Amino acid sequence: MSAHHRPRSEREQLELFRALPGDLAPRDAQDLMAYPFFSLAKTHRTTPIDFRTNGITIRVEAVAEHGMATIWDADVLIWVASQIVEARDAGLRTSRLMAVRPREILTFTGRGTSARAYHRLKAALDRLQSTTVATSLRQINERRMHRFSWINEWTERADAHGNADGIELIVPDWFYRAVLDDALVLTIDRGYFALTGGIERWLYRVVRKHAGRQSNGWRFEFRHLHVKSASLSPFKRFAFELRDIVRRQPLPGYRLLIERNTGGRELLAFAPTKLSTAGRGQHVEPHVLSGTDRHVPSGTHFTCYQEPARPNSSGATTASGSPNSESNSHESNSSVVGRHRDGEKLESGCRFPPKRRLGAPRD
Repeated sequence: MSAHHRPRSEREQLELFRALPGDLAPRDAQDLMAYPFFSLAKTHRTTPIDFRTNGITIRVEAVAEHGMATIWDADVLIWVASQIVEARDAGLRTSRLMAVRPREILTFTGRGTSARAYHRLKAALDRLQSTTVATSLRQINERRMHRFSWINEWTERADAHGNADGIELIVPDWFYRAVLDDALVLTIDRGYFALTGGIERWLYRVVRKHAGRQSNGWRFEFRHLHVKSASLSPFKRFAFELRDIVRRQPLPGYRLLIERNTGGRELLAFAPTKLSTAGRGQHVEPHVLSGTDRHVPSGTHFTCYQEPARPNSSGATTASGSPNSESNSHESNSSVVGRHRDGEKLESGCRFPPKRRLGAPRD
């Protein structure tokens, strides 16, 4: 076939978007906050993630050479989402093909700008490209699976003299469409990038997604969270780490407590420490209250409910109200996401009882 009739590559069909300068507010895609798409460990993971709930299927696979993309690698996608939303809100044309200098990503995510940091970024890009995802999320039919990698391709740019001049990357259409849908993006606290543990990073995203700015807070049973995380850690170890996170209170903008239900099972309760009245694009208030030794008494009664099933429309807006506010009422994560090994259903996520503040004494 002649070059004249050669099909145009994906790169040739896309308009190049050059990264915007400045200190952008970090934004995250709600789907990535709510579901297990990433490894929570820095160690090499090749064990697939196979997650199913309420008609939604997620399958994440990795290659042995690079391992699965980690929750630290997902910082690149937060940078991408932040760029796209900022440009869109400014009336600029966006694209899935993006050009950026590594220093911009490293600075945005709070990393150093050393040669070592640059090599780590390249390794993260390799994992994002080699990790494959198959999901029915946001598909018209729950049996229809969308398959993609977090980065379709990436390449190092060079100037006319052959010197390194940044990188270009292409993000998948599935992710790009989610970011363009204002209802599917939340502003996150910049303090998130300072969180060092995989579970605490994952937990912040879950808490931000569900608690949002709801003054009454939210709660999840420990075992529910274990399944929801797709962590390879045994449940006892996972529960130990949750308790340690509650003791340390590292999540910016949220306070955590441990409760026990009438059956004696532990639940993680969380609520905003100080509600942000800032508009979209501004930071969530990072203040965190101290004092983690108080537990709500055992046998606390609380209201659980199952949220309505999420419409499986690939292009529909799924949230009502202002963007970057409370948890999306169509999100299905407060419903059962798995079972114990003995087949018992896991409990749903629950809102705090109204009119009783988190940690307040009972009547």
